[in-house]
Amino acid sequence: MNTPHPPGKPGNVFLVGAGPGDIELLTLKAARLLALADVVLVDDLAGSEVLTLCPQARVVHVGKRGGCSSTPQSFIERLLVREAQAGHTVVRLKGGDVSLFGRASEEIAALETAGIAFEVVPGVTAGLAAAATLKSSLTHRDHAHGVAFITAHGAEGAEIPWQALAQSALTLVVYMGVARAASLRASLLAGGMSADTPVIAVQNASRDNERSVCSTLRAMEADFAAHALQSPAVLVIGEAVRERAQQLADEQMSRVPPAASPRQAQA
Repeated sequence: MNTPHPPGKPGNVFLVGAGPGDIELLTLKAARLLALADVVLVDDLAGSEVLTLCPQARVVHVGKRGGCSSTPQSFIERLLVREAQAGHTVVRLKGGDVSLFGRASEEIAALETAGIAFEVVPGVTAGLAAAATLKSSLTHRDHAHGVAFITAHGAEGAEIPWQALAQSALTLVVYMGVARAASLRASLLAGGMSADTPVIAVQNASRDNERSVCSTLRAMEADFAAHALQSPAVLVIGEAVRERAQQLADEQMSRVPPAASPRQAQA
């Protein structure tokens, strides 16, 4: 049973990372806060299974998905403030990690302006879940001394420094990149990245329906289309995953049925 707040005293807001979808990747702290919440504002990508941990809470779906109807960010911020001012314990549940591509900075600013107490609770981001499901490291002491987590979908008018990234020798973990594969490929090639650089796309990392597609920078757009790859997916690009990409590519080829000979086709 939740402990009621003193009359007239604002409640607390917790910005909580729900992880990539596998409920077992949720942190213990996130699970505890969900069990205490009066109100949960949840993203589309947070995973429905996680909501079984807060049966006592009023759940408000405030999804934001590219190409789909989305809840305005300003509405989410007003709702966070309003529910907290009503004395409720509020969990803002975001897919992955709070601090990566979840507009947490805007919600933090709104809460600070309103004088609402809040806490940020990190979660496992999809890029790390993708590396785990691939059984691969994102860094390599011979090839990649760092990682860049980057979105292919910047704010309108924003310029993403693809040339610098192409020349950085970092492993690139690209979010929201499937629909922009053509422009992403062109930008990285123009920046000097080799066309043979391995690319592994992981769709629904950590979930029961996860799958991966191995390709190269040169061929990724065609390969993604051939496999009907869809969001949510992350792209892992760089030399650190070359060996693993080759292993997975060989496995993919072994699952393709051999072409029928002309005689078999006539039969």
